[in-house]
Amino acid sequence: MEAARSDSTVVLLGTMDTKAAEYGFVRDRLRSNGLSTVVIDTGVLGEPGIEVDITREQVAIAAGTTLAELVADHDRGRAVARMAEGAAEVIMELLRAGRFAGALALGGTGGTSIAARALQPIPIGVPKIIVSTVAVGNTTPYVGNSDLVLFPSVVDIAGLNRVSSLILANAADALTGMMQAAPATGTGAPGNAGSGNAGTGNRQAIAASMFGVTTPCLDQARRLLDDAGYEVLVFHMTGIGGRTMERLIDEGMIGGVLDATTTELADELVGGVFSAGPERLTAAARARIPQVVSVGALDMVNFGAMDTVPAQFADRRLLVHNPTVTLMRTTPEECAELGRRLAERVSSTSAPATVVLPLRGISAVSVEGGPFHDPEADRALFDSIRTGLDRDRVDLVEVDTDINDPTVARLMTDILSGYLPPQHRSTTDQQTTIHSER
Repeated sequence: MEAARSDSTVVLLGTMDTKAAEYGFVRDRLRSNGLSTVVIDTGVLGEPGIEVDITREQVAIAAGTTLAELVADHDRGRAVARMAEGAAEVIMELLRAGRFAGALALGGTGGTSIAARALQPIPIGVPKIIVSTVAVGNTTPYVGNSDLVLFPSVVDIAGLNRVSSLILANAADALTGMMQAAPATGTGAPGNAGSGNAGTGNRQAIAASMFGVTTPCLDQARRLLDDAGYEVLVFHMTGIGGRTMERLIDEGMIGGVLDATTTELADELVGGVFSAGPERLTAAARARIPQVVSVGALDMVNFGAMDTVPAQFADRRLLVHNPTVTLMRTTPEECAELGRRLAERVSSTSAPATVVLPLRGISAVSVEGGPFHDPEADRALFDSIRTGLDRDRVDLVEVDTDINDPTVARLMTDILSGYLPPQHRSTTDQQTTIHSER
């Protein structure tokens, strides 16, 4: 491997036996653009067709096995899984050593699976592309909560031709542009991870959670925090939004959390389409950063179009939010369990924390006169939080209004600002929003 600066080095990860010509083409294109490469071979059966820097044998060892063992098993599924595991270990070792600043892979379903497993953990902001035959439809298993870019291959990655050469060149040039362009104004560099100051200058980054039915609250909170000098990253609570927010907190890019909209807990409990999984509402405690939490949109579980709602929920209170999203009102029993889970997760913190309960409506549709108005369910939620919250660790504030009343946003932002160092905002600072659309 040629000597090169790490900030101009690209990892090329893939099966160098079946895709050697294509990887050779991409490698040469990147080099002609002034970049260098580290080639990692994840093939198993054939011999690599181009020179590699990290061999398949090394990748297998990183997964706790050997190439000979994988070949002897004659189990393609196991081989793909183990090589993906090993590739992820190799990538993280290179990342810790600061040996690359971008990554690119090519593949069908198998190659994409290996590359996605390896590239997803690379910090957000580090450019990473997979040219893939599966870059259509449901790409969540491949992208996860990362900023990985899936680049449609159009034709199969099976030789160089007038179409594949164009697509591969475009992907290489796109990655080159990402790596060589000046940093975007108003965003933090990946190297800021761990500082809690990702953002413009030294502005502290605040993560905030939003849903359509809590938008007025978050719009007001965002303006107040921005005026106070903080940089606000707003996440839409559609499952991937919550997972991404938790990831950035874990990566040290967030200084405080205004978690007004915890609706994903309801989808996790009942089986809706916007679950963020059991790690939701846990990262702030692990990171030991201040958080102010509320119960926004815990009155609902999300499904797709009306005809996709599971049959067992046919007699429940349903509301068509739009042609592709149907909302289902949570019951008193579900709300009691949601309150227990919220209280337990927030109480695990050792950092300053407050839970805010808006007693007259936890979303735009659960206020008095709204289609999801249900005082019994709300009472079950509030009582469960009151009972389950560790009051030695977490403050509890109750407000006799609904979550979208401006006083709630002001209260939450005032509490969070009191937990954090004061900010000095430059006139050139810009607000950053990460918004995973519904």
